[in-house]
Amino acid sequence: MELTVWRTFVTVCRLGSLSAAATELNHTQSAVSRQIAGLERQIGVPLVDRHARGVRPTAAGEAFRRHALTTLNEADRAVRAARDVHDGSAGRPLAVGATPSLASGIVPEAIRGLLERAGSMRWSLVPGLSAQLHRRVIAGDLDIAVVTDAPPGLPHDPHVDRRFVGLDEMVVVLPVGHPPAGRGPVRIEALADQTWVEDNDGSAALLRRHAARAGVDARIDLTAADLPGKLALVATGHAIALIPGVLTCALRTDVTTVGLVDPPTRGIYTITSRHAPHPCTEPFHAQLTRTFTVPRPSHTPTETMARERS
Repeated sequence: MELTVWRTFVTVCRLGSLSAAATELNHTQSAVSRQIAGLERQIGVPLVDRHARGVRPTAAGEAFRRHALTTLNEADRAVRAARDVHDGSAGRPLAVGATPSLASGIVPEAIRGLLERAGSMRWSLVPGLSAQLHRRVIAGDLDIAVVTDAPPGLPHDPHVDRRFVGLDEMVVVLPVGHPPAGRGPVRIEALADQTWVEDNDGSAALLRRHAARAGVDARIDLTAADLPGKLALVATGHAIALIPGVLTCALRTDVTTVGLVDPPTRGIYTITSRHAPHPCTEPFHAQLTRTFTVPRPSHTPTETMARERS
């Protein structure tokens, strides 16, 4: 499969129109249509639905689009890296991976601290689940990944070095105005009648284990596709959720948090390949550890927002 055709498909999905994609890519509409039809023949499934106002990806097309976009971004980075090395204009970029919660908080902070100490440096950040990031470190796609030991845990692999960063306490995120908000740590028993939403198996397992130790059940009646979807369901009052403490400072303004008594925790680690490690992985780990240990203020919505929701 040619990446040019993949790029055409991604552009068609983004614009929702064959003609608009043809204009942007400087192709004819018939050429774009032929490329899409040829891609569908190669894959063996319909990728787009054509309707009066344009086109939209099928379910299979949307699944392919997400992977195609990642592949195209990686291809672009590969071309830039090769040109930079040829021109002698830059050293090897640092490829960092992180779980979604860590990529939303302490990892960008740590990268900023690293740049302040080390000066200008090319880098990239790739989010993913811990198991996915582990595989990408082994494959050489990532120089370092920031992962957690949340269920199902981390494998013991002789090909990587795993180093401890810190222990993260989970907290409960609530809609603004929810009764337990602002009361300090609460026992899970006080939330036993609540509806919970989860977006991944690891967080759900931590919640169930914590509730089971207290002799109660956690009613995980809702499932979200990702962390933003999970927070949206909380903000609109449909549920409450368990989230990593490192996310507290990065939350939207229409939710708040409350701590748990004897909260569930997860360890945060960096993993790096033992083969030809990037020279910046050690400074990045040190900076990440410093960033994690800096006290972070609790998440408190503005008084105006609280009044509006109460």
